[in-house]
Amino acid sequence: MNPRQLLIGALLLAFTAFSLLVIGEVGYFGLWQAGFASNASLQILLDVCIACGLGGLWLIGDARQRGVTAWPWLLAVLTLGSIGLLAYLFVRERSAVPQPAH
Repeated sequence: MNPRQLLIGALLLAFTAFSLLVIGEVGYFGLWQAGFASNASLQILLDVCIACGLGGLWLIGDARQRGVTAWPWLLAVLTLGSIGLLAYLFVRERSAVPQPAH
């Protein structure tokens, strides 16, 4: 495992654990409701949606170049947000590691 994959994996695990904790407290839809609680929280929600949308567009092109099916990853981004993007990056880095010759 290379240092980049370790960093992405650590971020993925930490953010997923925190997200599960928050979802345990407020529920999945509670996250969305909180985004509409004020103009400040709506700005953050829209910022995350824009970033994930741009990440999803990048993901489509990157997956095509690598011969990978993009739609399962896009579904993950739509339902899990940044966790879906981080998971794609983690798997992408894993497949980018050269395999030793037998």
